[in-house]
Amino acid sequence: MRVLITGGAGYIGSSVAWMFIDRGHEVTIIDNLKTGKKRNIPVKSKFINCDISNLNMLKKSLKENYDVVLHFAALINNQESIKKKKEYLDNNYKKSKIFLKFCNENGIKNFIFSSSAAVYGSSNKSVHEKSKTNPLAPYGKSKLKFEKYLEKFKSEINYVILRYFNVVGVEKKMRCGFEIKKNKSLFNNLCSSALNKKNFKIFGNDFNTKDGTAVRDFIYISDLSEVHYSFAKILTKKSINSVFNCGYGKGYSVKNIIFKFNHYLNKKIKVVYNERRKNDIGYSVADNKKLKKYHDFKNIKSKLSLMINSSYRWYKKINT
Repeated sequence: MRVLITGGAGYIGSSVAWMFIDRGHEVTIIDNLKTGKKRNIPVKSKFINCDISNLNMLKKSLKENYDVVLHFAALINNQESIKKKKEYLDNNYKKSKIFLKFCNENGIKNFIFSSSAAVYGSSNKSVHEKSKTNPLAPYGKSKLKFEKYLEKFKSEINYVILRYFNVVGVEKKMRCGFEIKKNKSLFNNLCSSALNKKNFKIFGNDFNTKDGTAVRDFIYISDLSEVHYSFAKILTKKSINSVFNCGYGKGYSVKNIIFKFNHYLNKKIKVVYNERRKNDIGYSVADNKKLKKYHDFKNIKSKLSLMINSSYRWYKKINT
């Protein structure tokens, strides 16, 4: 396959890019490096330093025929989006519209969109693809707006929308991974606390969950990459035009994860409690029955240990 990846210098985009390259496919990456890192870009890929809305640059640089586009380029910080609502709407929605139109006009008909479980908002039970959408922050709203825009092209473009739950860990060869400096995610913050022996802040212990802390569904990065690879192959053979949840269907609370970190890394992370952050989601777990019809996960029980250990090793590697 000849594959075009936007945001391929980012955490997820680069991991997916490496998987395609490892299996002998041609990969072209577009990234403006606003948040992505050059170190993540696979050496065997073709790299274009370009914003996805720069039509002049796109026309000059993308003259080949691509079998599939994987669209990851986005700003992804949920809390930051509350303060930068317009920037998130412009970047994640308006620029994506421009790029999608470019793809359609240039004969690129297979499209995989990197969406988010944030489109659902908070629930007290697992959510399926037809569950009510109620994003609580501009980040989730920007993703949902583009989902709806993409659906308007269903007669012209063959697409899959993947709603990620919490993506964690680093691919086994440690060639690319998450940013650590401006990363406010749970696992990154725990790695920082464990390595630097500083208190870990839990934001909120009064959610409507068993232990009062927020509950999330976590998925290992390489499993998510496999999902993209599977759907890329499927899209080149038949039409789908559908939405899929990407998670294991199992929730862990913040307290659960801290306990597991201490257990797997033989650490003792001290905890302090802060008030809830604005628009934080209390419970977010996937119903993944629909995804399992196309792609099933293996050895899920071992994945939490892998997510924790690979995250910690990557954090230490980048931090030194």
